[in-house]
Amino acid sequence: MKRLILLRHGQTEWNTAGRFQGVTDIDLDDVGREQAVAAAKVLAGTAPTLLVSSDLRRARDTAVAVSDATGAEMRIDVRLRERGYGPWEGLTRAQARERYGPQMADWEARRPFTLEGVEDPMDLSVRANAVLTDVSAELPDGGTAILVSHGGTLRQAVPAFLGWEPSAADTLGGLGNCHWVDLRGGDRGWRLHGYNLSAS
Repeated sequence: MKRLILLRHGQTEWNTAGRFQGVTDIDLDDVGREQAVAAAKVLAGTAPTLLVSSDLRRARDTAVAVSDATGAEMRIDVRLRERGYGPWEGLTRAQARERYGPQMADWEARRPFTLEGVEDPMDLSVRANAVLTDVSAELPDGGTAILVSHGGTLRQAVPAFLGWEPSAADTLGGLGNCHWVDLRGGDRGWRLHGYNLSAS
C-alpha cells in the first residue's frame, strides 16, 4: 500500500481576516505556527518517505515543522501553489463583491467565469493532479508522502486524482488550517481514507 497525506498550511492573519490569499506570500501567524507543530507531531507517526511543499512561505514553514518532527527532507514543487486570484488577492469577500460583483456571484455559486489574473479551476486541477500523480509514482510500496499545500489547491486535487467529477470538490468542502487528507493506494487503485483530519 502507498499513502499520500495532503496537508493544508497553518493559519495566517489573512485567513482570520477572510482575505483572498492566492499566490500572495503571507507568513503563518502565531496560531498557525502552533498548528503546524501540533500537526507535525501527529504526522510523525506516518514515517514519511517523501515531503513535498508549495514554495509559498505559509506552506513551506508548515512543511519545515513536519521535517523537524519526522526527519524527512523537504523539497519544493511550485505546482502545489494556491490558486491565483489576481486582483482579488488581499480583498475580503465583501470588498470583492463590491468591486467585482458579477464575477464574485459566479464564484460563490461555483459557476464558470473569466477574470484576468484569476486561475481557471480546471487548470488548477490539472497541475495539482500532476503533482500527486508524479509523487505517487515515485513512492515505493509501503511508502508515505506528505504534500503541504493550500485549501483551494487540495480541494481540486483530490477529485482530479481519484478520477471523480470536478463537482465533487464542492461536496468535499474546504479544509481547515493544518487539516489533512489521507489517500491510500493499492492493487485496486487509490481511495479516500480520511478528509479534514486534524491533530485535535
